Amino acid sequence: MGKARPLSPHLQIYRLPLPAILSITHRMTGVILSTGTLLLAAWMVALAQGPESFAIAMMIVSHPLGQLVLFGYSAALFYHMCNGIRHLNWDRGAGLEIESVYRSGKFVIGAAVILTAALWSLVYFMA
Repeated sequence: MGKARPLSPHLQIYRLPLPAILSITHRMTGVILSTGTLLLAAWMVALAQGPESFAIAMMIVSHPLGQLVLFGYSAALFYHMCNGIRHLNWDRGAGLEIESVYRSGKFVIGAAVILTAALWSLVYFMA
């Protein structure tokens, strides 16, 4: 018999195209935003409950792990927003050619990185 070969393409052989990766990432950022919005609501409840609760919430948010969560939330927000605008453009019937899909995908990634970096630059350098 020879070497056992896989019956179908798998992740070691098949490389997902950029549009597929961006589609999967768009869905993942949607889940992240849903979870992050629950955390945002908890922060607002702490704000409404008074200074003691808010101080605890701010202590959690200012911790390095809390900052990492906020960074991830903002990166997910900007990516999801930029990719959502891209999808709205597709709904109009524009930008559906393969070259345009790849170009707009790279633009979405770049725009999300720039917007996230700009926000966090403002947070750290203006505060």
